[in-house]
Amino acid sequence: MAIPTPHIEAKQGDFAKTVLMPGDPKRAEYIAKTYLTDCVLVNDVRGVNGYTGYYKGKRVSVMASGMGQPSIGIYSYELYAFYGVENIIRVGSCGSFDKDLHARDIIVAMGACTNGNFAMQYRLPGTFCPIASYDLLSKAVDGCKQKGVNFKVGNVLSSDTFYDDANSGLDWAKMGVLGVEMEACALYCTAARLGKNALAILTVSDSFIYPDENTTAKEREQSFKAMMEIALEIA
Repeated sequence: MAIPTPHIEAKQGDFAKTVLMPGDPKRAEYIAKTYLTDCVLVNDVRGVNGYTGYYKGKRVSVMASGMGQPSIGIYSYELYAFYGVENIIRVGSCGSFDKDLHARDIIVAMGACTNGNFAMQYRLPGTFCPIASYDLLSKAVDGCKQKGVNFKVGNVLSSDTFYDDANSGLDWAKMGVLGVEMEACALYCTAARLGKNALAILTVSDSFIYPDENTTAKEREQSFKAMMEIALEIA
């Protein structure tokens, strides 16, 4: 496929080798305008903003993924396959299943379960286990320790349903799954298929254990700074 792609209007070379990928276009804009210098808008097809600039002298890009595995599957594939991107770090929010994790704590997603069928496209005679790139993961762990944030490393659930009629969250929790989000599995699958690197760093926005703990849309957009800064330092 030639560029621009059906979903990204950027030119060759517009993206850095490492892209931070929040779900929310407004979070992408916030990261770019708060942390990057010489920041340039390189994509806004469908309002999915992509920016490239510099963080502490290093070239970095940030672009939204939208919500869900199909959406991040499209954007990550096109960035990896056609724009020369090597590393995508998802900086997202999640719901926690774990009693030791509270709002604004961090999950570093070592692996990603799913209730979806994204990996069926690979025609594998079994169940594929999507995992993060160890180099990115180990750097994220170091970053969490340096910042002194409360965090856990482990498995997450990438759910295709936000409003889950079966209310199955705690069924996953009994298998040690730390929390639920909607994108990491597809990102990890795409990176594996294309020989690239991926990691999801997730800030707890609400809790299945502590229902009074939650965050607003504006807080999710602008206040999850520890996660953003850890990802930028990795980049």
